Amino acid sequence: MSQHVNGVIARAKGAPVEVVTIVVPDPGPGEALVKVEACGVCHTDLHYREGGINDEFPFLLGHEAAGTVEAVGEGVTDVAPGDFVILNWRAVCGECRACKRGEPQYCFATHNATQRMTLEDGTELSPALGIGAFCEKTLVAAGQCTKVDSSAPATAAGLLGCGVMAGVGAAINTGGVKRGQSIAVIGCGGVGAAAIAGARIVGAAKIIAIDFDDRKLGLAEEFGATHTINSKDLDLDGVVAAVQDLTGGFGADVVVEAVGRPETYQQAFYARDLAGTVVLVGVPNPEMTLELPLIDVFGRGGALKSSWYGDCLPSRDFPLLIDLFQQGRFPLDKFVTETIGIGDVEAAFDKMHRGEVLRSVVTLP
Repeated sequence: MSQHVNGVIARAKGAPVEVVTIVVPDPGPGEALVKVEACGVCHTDLHYREGGINDEFPFLLGHEAAGTVEAVGEGVTDVAPGDFVILNWRAVCGECRACKRGEPQYCFATHNATQRMTLEDGTELSPALGIGAFCEKTLVAAGQCTKVDSSAPATAAGLLGCGVMAGVGAAINTGGVKRGQSIAVIGCGGVGAAAIAGARIVGAAKIIAIDFDDRKLGLAEEFGATHTINSKDLDLDGVVAAVQDLTGGFGADVVVEAVGRPETYQQAFYARDLAGTVVLVGVPNPEMTLELPLIDVFGRGGALKSSWYGDCLPSRDFPLLIDLFQQGRFPLDKFVTETIGIGDVEAAFDKMHRGEVLRSVVTLP
């Protein structure tokens, strides 16, 4: 029997979000019904509201979530009712060319629940990243549920579902930063701060945080930055020179660009050492273009990479990071700036715009 619960939708491009009644069906084959306990407010949710992802309105927003499995459909064996899980948007298929070559973190056929949640009038909803977790209960593919230790607070654990994992993975999985190396992170919001925390986990020797907001640079130091650069009054050459000054004149081994703009990508490109690695994890908009001298792309060598979800494998990475958090080695809870109610999402978007929070987290009864 379907259930009626409260959830947050974006009905039209740019319109304020609304709390409405959502109809959630019972899980079918391969699906799981999850009682959501907490869900972070991510920039991606705002991109959905603004029509920056696609135009399949109305959207059921929210995706950085943790909660408890309430029911599962036929054929589900990896999770069971009562399991505490983090939701993810990479339910690997096991059959595509990436999975078959042993690289499921690059699965090209990730999937979501087959059934759709709806409004009371039957209008089908498009769940953000196939999750839709600004909702008391949500229906997902069972593979989108990753079981972790239930003693972890849902408010912190859920953030691994997107932004924190994207940042940590950009530094460790995509960038491959190693013990003793140098890394620079451009943009120190939630994703950038997570990249800094990830670099600290693996023992990077020099971790350089770059932003034009002193508040964010202060937080970056708390997450492990060894040096900070305020780029407010610096042009491309100024940022590059500042990084080189901190790295013996060479540039950083790895540079993570967590903004998603052409000008900051250029900073990242030139601030890396020869044969170094640039990782783009900031999300650009479709109108942005990038121009670089091709001779510089050739002459500097190294690697230019994009990081999709931090190249993570949830079944591998989520439990590991929860364990590190519980050991006091990964400050996951520091990403939670405030906890809010389900009716406060629109105000949280405003705070995010003003750079006042790393993460507002919706808690659900």
